[in-house]
Amino acid sequence: MKLKGKVWIFGDNINTDLMSPGHVKTLPEEEQAKYCMDANRPGWSKEVKRGDILVAGRNFGCGSSRPAAKALLSLGLSCALAESVTGLFLRNAINLGFPVLSLDGISKMFQEGDTAEVDFDTGQIKNMRTGEMRSAKPLPPALIKIVESGGIIPQLKTEGYLKDTY
Repeated sequence: MKLKGKVWIFGDNINTDLMSPGHVKTLPEEEQAKYCMDANRPGWSKEVKRGDILVAGRNFGCGSSRPAAKALLSLGLSCALAESVTGLFLRNAINLGFPVLSLDGISKMFQEGDTAEVDFDTGQIKNMRTGEMRSAKPLPPALIKIVESGGIIPQLKTEGYLKDTY
């Protein structure tokens, strides 16, 4: 699974409350993503285009256990790359069909606006502007299958473990 997109840079300790603020949970689901990262980067959600890639520092996805990757998906982001990712965020993201890789030094590899190419099967990450390539630990095939299915629920439906009414 290869993805290519414009890079947006964020720092360390980007928590799930920034991605999915609690005060928007009563809004219709299609409206909630408009507030993604609004507390630390007002207006950012209006600039994101389908296929863009978020690159962050350490401790990405810390905080509450809410499924914040849903907001990133709703904005059209194709994936996130970070220095380190919390385990709970990673699993929630994969289960929603949003791929994430962690690699030490990734936030220094890009400038905002660069184009990244990411191969989740091999873990190869390339900065298309500089040509620099680095290797992260690739996602296991079982997790790639979940992402390619659109998340764990669609995969379980396809495999006959859940009825379409779930």
